[in-house]
Amino acid sequence: MNRVVVTGMGAITPIGNDVETFWNGLKEKKLGFGPITTFDTSDYKVKLAAEVKDFDAKKYMDPKAARRMERFSQFAVAASREALLDSGIDMEKEDPFRVGVCVSSGIGGLQAIEREHAKLLEKGPGRINPLLVPLMISNMASGNVSIQFGLKGKSIDVVTACASGTNSIGEAMRTIQHGEADVMVAGGTESAITPIGVAGFSGLTALSTSEDPTRLSIPFDAERNGFAIGEGAGVVVLESLEHAKARGAKIYAELVGYGSTSDAYHITSPAEDGSGAARAMINAMNEAGVKPEQIDYINAHGTATHHNDLFETKAIKLALGDHAYKTKINSTKSMIGHLLGAAGGVEFIVCVKAIEEGFVHATAGLLVDDPECDLDYTKGDGVSMEVNYAVTNSLGFGGHNASLLVKKFEE
Repeated sequence: MNRVVVTGMGAITPIGNDVETFWNGLKEKKLGFGPITTFDTSDYKVKLAAEVKDFDAKKYMDPKAARRMERFSQFAVAASREALLDSGIDMEKEDPFRVGVCVSSGIGGLQAIEREHAKLLEKGPGRINPLLVPLMISNMASGNVSIQFGLKGKSIDVVTACASGTNSIGEAMRTIQHGEADVMVAGGTESAITPIGVAGFSGLTALSTSEDPTRLSIPFDAERNGFAIGEGAGVVVLESLEHAKARGAKIYAELVGYGSTSDAYHITSPAEDGSGAARAMINAMNEAGVKPEQIDYINAHGTATHHNDLFETKAIKLALGDHAYKTKINSTKSMIGHLLGAAGGVEFIVCVKAIEEGFVHATAGLLVDDPECDLDYTKGDGVSMEVNYAVTNSLGFGGHNASLLVKKFEE
């Protein structure tokens, strides 16, 4: 089995449109929340979200190509471009059939669906944009990345709701381990801050209705009352160790474990005992040959819904035993909200940066302790510490659980 390493990273987020700006924002506890600007929220209970700011697709691609992509695909191409540039890969020197893509979206182009449906009702079927289908379907993130950068290897889209980004990186890892590709561009992208997106999640009572940005997305806090919807993309370049070394690549970290399970319990609630998510973490540790006491840091799914944070806490205790109380845990969603299918891609980057810089960011906004959430969620300020092993968790509607285990690279 090939060893798999991380050689490039790219991010579009509510607190910065590149990895460095995003990471510095996390260190400064910068909040990406503000009033929704894309539609009138007068009739909505939810007024705030975590929008991507100052994004101009034409900076990242040809304007004609940008017009043929919905926002989630534009984010995917932009983050992939940064990741590929960061990796230093020269596609002229690569066999393009050995470089693949797995950049996924949980929802796809909601904007296109809303816009064209309104047109259908007002003007009839003859006025629908002929590109509606390729604008809206979720695999177009991978498709557009493949087309833009000439990547001719396996190109897939893993749709597992809010676990999509994490599953995508895991499945890309498997592809390289088994020799189907030398390089995979992998991660998640999402842009669903739309009338139907916000109304839909509101109908589930999943979204926070707070109008105070500092109390909007407060994972593990006793006063938490739902997540803040966010948007963006997180994409990494994964390579076989052999391929990375042959081209003299900078190696950020090694991806050593991947676990994926299903709760088989409920369409929106995680299993109450945390057993499904725990098994995903255990499977990732078993693959890596790592004991619970070696885990330094967990980037939690941490959505700030009552059920998620409680059941994920139980899952971490099940997976790590007594060591759960000694492990640093945080939630990146405390600053950028829930990026849905993109969350796992962005949060994987946070784990790699934590290893690279020896820093675990704070869970911003965590003020009021919940006696049932009694682990160390990095309250207050971030912590400088050595991080050798980091886990990132993603849990999706439908009972999808995914965990990735990253370690500091050693020869």
